[in-house]
Amino acid sequence: MAAIQDAGVRIDGKEIAQRVREVVRARVAEISDRVRPGLATVLVGDDAPSAIYVRSKHKACEKAGMLSVGVELPASTSQAALLAQIDELNAREDIHGILVQLPLPDGLDDNEVIERLSPAKDVDGLHPVSQGRLLAGVPGPRPCTPAGVMRLIDEVGVDPTGKRAVVVGRSLLVGKPVGLLLLERHATVTYCHSRTKDLAREVGEADILVAALGKPGAIRGEWIKRGATVIDVGINRTEDGLVGDVDYESAVPRVAHITPVPGGVGPMTIAMLLSNTVDAALASLSA
Repeated sequence: MAAIQDAGVRIDGKEIAQRVREVVRARVAEISDRVRPGLATVLVGDDAPSAIYVRSKHKACEKAGMLSVGVELPASTSQAALLAQIDELNAREDIHGILVQLPLPDGLDDNEVIERLSPAKDVDGLHPVSQGRLLAGVPGPRPCTPAGVMRLIDEVGVDPTGKRAVVVGRSLLVGKPVGLLLLERHATVTYCHSRTKDLAREVGEADILVAALGKPGAIRGEWIKRGATVIDVGINRTEDGLVGDVDYESAVPRVAHITPVPGGVGPMTIAMLLSNTVDAALASLSA
């Protein structure tokens, strides 16, 4: 396969995330005499990709000068024991952010665990209080991946105001909140999902396309409007390695900007998590 000519089109999420992390490190140093931001992760079970992802979060915390605490529990952990662990982290004054790695093993209730988090420590923006604040358009922690998507759009100089934005996917983690963030920025937002009748037609209307479907190569390049900005949130493991929800090779000749997979949205998620944790630490000083 010939090399894809994507210079000037490819959005370098790694480089942008690094700049966000440098700002985080500077903020941590600035407030070090008052508070040291602390992030705790909770990993249940032995899923290898989740373990790798959690380790990368801890490494990023340490590089930023933040406190990093990892809680690892066996897959046999009961719901009551997991909730007790959340309560313990909620009570710790040196922990300002708590992230529970999802999905949890079978038999554990994700929603109950998320709702048990202190809203003040919900740095992943998934608690119903955080979601409500997003819906109401008032300040609060924004989900990390959607916040990263918006930062990438801003970095390439695209103003969502008045543009047609199409979000493919409606999950609580990405699809729903990123649509609300785009709406907050005055885009006209269309949600698509597995029951959308003519996905190709809807995609073809998008000035800004956010793909969060979870199906490798599900969105063909020829569907995409020429000059569109494409943010591919999909991370799908295939025999050929990691690929996105958008067929990258066929999309590149048509788009103004596009994120690769890997190296696009993924690095931004961790960067925004660190930023949210610093915000939470600062908020704790006035609580």
